[in-house]
Amino acid sequence: MSATQHRTVASAAATRVILHVDMDAFYASVEELDFPEYRGRPLIVGADPKQGRGRGVVSTCNYAARKFGVRSAMPISRAWRLCPHGVFVAHRFERYAELSRRIMGVLRQYSPLVEQVSIDEAFLDCTGEERLFGTPEQLARRIKIAIRESTGLTASVGVAPNKYIAKVASDVNKPDGLAICETGREKEFLAPLPVERLWGAGGKTAARLHSLGYARIGDIQQAERATLLAQLGAAGDFFWELANGIDERPVQTGWRRKSISEETTFETDLGDADALEKTLFSIADSLARRMRSEEVRGRTVQLKLRLQDFETFTRNRTLESATDDTFTIYQAALELFRHADRKQKRVRLIGIGMANLLHPGDAEVAQLDLFAHRPAETEKRKQREVLLDRLKKRFGDTVTRGSLLEP
Repeated sequence: MSATQHRTVASAAATRVILHVDMDAFYASVEELDFPEYRGRPLIVGADPKQGRGRGVVSTCNYAARKFGVRSAMPISRAWRLCPHGVFVAHRFERYAELSRRIMGVLRQYSPLVEQVSIDEAFLDCTGEERLFGTPEQLARRIKIAIRESTGLTASVGVAPNKYIAKVASDVNKPDGLAICETGREKEFLAPLPVERLWGAGGKTAARLHSLGYARIGDIQQAERATLLAQLGAAGDFFWELANGIDERPVQTGWRRKSISEETTFETDLGDADALEKTLFSIADSLARRMRSEEVRGRTVQLKLRLQDFETFTRNRTLESATDDTFTIYQAALELFRHADRKQKRVRLIGIGMANLLHPGDAEVAQLDLFAHRPAETEKRKQREVLLDRLKKRFGDTVTRGSLLEP
């Protein structure tokens, strides 16, 4: 790119108004919305009531729990030690997906350019919308109010000339926050922030940056680009651009989930094959229900196993055609499980994932499956699945399959 072309791109990027909308502790906030008795108490989402509080991983927690040191991705057992008086609840993915769809619908009322990046966050390109919605600050406040009126939940919003800074800004004043970085003040906005705020600067990378003398983003701004390139390779060049507020990526519509999974961590390492296979069916049942709720089907079934010594491995099988059927998913996962070499070790965690997802409107070239169920059987089973989904949605966990009941 020539110098003239670079100036043209930079000038165009500088005129953009990009918003990053991030829901506050989304799963936990939904639980507080539906169960007001949880409000004001430390709330941890991710526990499996069937397995107790000793195993599993924290998906998210509310801000009251974070005061005790509880964090996402932390083992439930550690969260329990840090906050034994907290409320521990299981996921309700269908409910989260329902509210996510409503939130994204609100955002699309304010811009046709909405890039959903996860179930609870999205970028909007609102460039040139001042006549419709007022200043960027007024627009951001309108969106926050609209989300709250539609869902009862709060969102934090960052406004900036590009996606990277907008995402950083949305995290500055959480929860229920609003932060704006004006065009021309990008470096000033970023300079005091720790290098951990750079995209891609995880634990090991951040430690490496600290060892090189870079503690704040401003330190990287002061460094020569060539020096960072020599020290960190391509990552150094990438960090130099981010630190100096350069991010020319457009907001892209059409976010698509690439995979979906569920897993269970046992309270006590489990060696009984029958019990493991029953758990596998329960996981397949829950996962398939989520897939039907989100209107996705998958072709690749992935089995995940973590053994008693923490050895973890996965096995995959690609089906003849995409499915959201409980029994099809279970049978594929069961076959993978029975052929997996567990070395006679007990199992700490078992899970199923689905990849190669198809979304509504996707075309599929289906191959002939000689072992497929006859159409009449398939249709009857689908009708039963849909009925069970409706009952579960209405009555919750009081409705379950007879095969999953304890003898």
